[in-house]
Amino acid sequence: MESSVLSPRRWWFIMPVVFITYSLAFLDKANYSFAAAAGINDDLGISKGLSSLIGALFFLGYFLFQIPGGILAERTSVRKLLAFSLIIWGICATATGMVHSIPTLIAIRFALGVVEAVVMPSLLVLTARWFSKKERSKANTIFLLGNPITILWMSILSGYLIDNWGWRHMFIVQGAPAIAWAVAWYLLIRDRPADVSWLNKGEKQAIEQTLQAEQQQKPAMTSYGMVFRSANVIKLAGWLFLQSIGYYGFLMWLPSIIRASSTSMSHTGWLASLPYGLAVVFMLLAAWLSDKYQQRVPFIVWPIAVAAVCFAILSATGTDHFWLSYSLLTIAGICMYIPFGSFFASIADVLPSSMVGGATGLINCCGSLGAFLGAYLVGYLNALTDSTTTSYILMAVCLLGCAILGKSIRMPAAHDTTSKKQLSV
Repeated sequence: MESSVLSPRRWWFIMPVVFITYSLAFLDKANYSFAAAAGINDDLGISKGLSSLIGALFFLGYFLFQIPGGILAERTSVRKLLAFSLIIWGICATATGMVHSIPTLIAIRFALGVVEAVVMPSLLVLTARWFSKKERSKANTIFLLGNPITILWMSILSGYLIDNWGWRHMFIVQGAPAIAWAVAWYLLIRDRPADVSWLNKGEKQAIEQTLQAEQQQKPAMTSYGMVFRSANVIKLAGWLFLQSIGYYGFLMWLPSIIRASSTSMSHTGWLASLPYGLAVVFMLLAAWLSDKYQQRVPFIVWPIAVAAVCFAILSATGTDHFWLSYSLLTIAGICMYIPFGSFFASIADVLPSSMVGGATGLINCCGSLGAFLGAYLVGYLNALTDSTTTSYILMAVCLLGCAILGKSIRMPAAHDTTSKKQLSV
């Protein structure tokens, strides 16, 4: 059964809800970078070195609970799991605006990472249950667009809120919506096509038959040990680890880098939003091409290589020429976003659906460790050297290694049934 005849209503009933959910998760993950640029350190007496650690603590909690979160997503109801997660992370995010001590802030940032650890595996499990292989890069890209689109409007809104009311109001205003959205998520989402009333019996059968046929073309795996020993899974995990060092180093410290040459948080917000607005366009184009030609590897290699070159140039030119530096940062940011749809689609392409959650947990676990190191090391190196040069070198080296590793990933050809049945271990 070709994916072209599957009900298009899935895109309208499932993806907007998934998109908003991921957007809220990313909002509460990323807005600390604006608080760091806006004076939370001075208000709470946080040193520069400790600020880097606190900003990165979210990813430590995220790292420790990725694999349990992925397995939980497979074995329980994604609908119920994320409804519960939304409520707890909304409470944690809102409470960040009410802290008055460093230990409380540390505890909340870590707890927020723990609770949000189930989000990505859960959403990937959900899309794998609703969309075929030929649709999956597009489906994943749509919800992953919640990342740049959220940062686009968050950058502007955060700058405005901070300029007018301060960082505390920013956390409260941006954290509370997750609690309300938990109700909408629970009412609108179902775990599988068989559970909904807006598909008829024939449409449900068409989806089920398509997904079952895809599973028969994948290698039989009976344990997570087989998954975690897979060469492709190890390479995908390594790719996301290295990419996350560069990406989260960029994400968490871009506002501070811009603020050094900007006059206000509102101005900083507008400048910080541009890379993410352009990233949306290029992510959609890459997803369309990836699904059209059933190619994943080129889209997870070459954009990352370009980003590495941009950071290498930045390390050599310094920050004396603001607009040159800003242009290179914008290009690098766009290029680090382009691979996401193809990358996460490739996980479901090479593994049985019953193993996608656990594998995603492992891969995201490595990505979270990279995010922790990127967010911490970039801030630490900037504070230690009073310059961005060393951190740019770090990001360039990691992204170059990421591109080289990505080139070695073996993806099954779309027309080659035999290759789909083989998994290098």
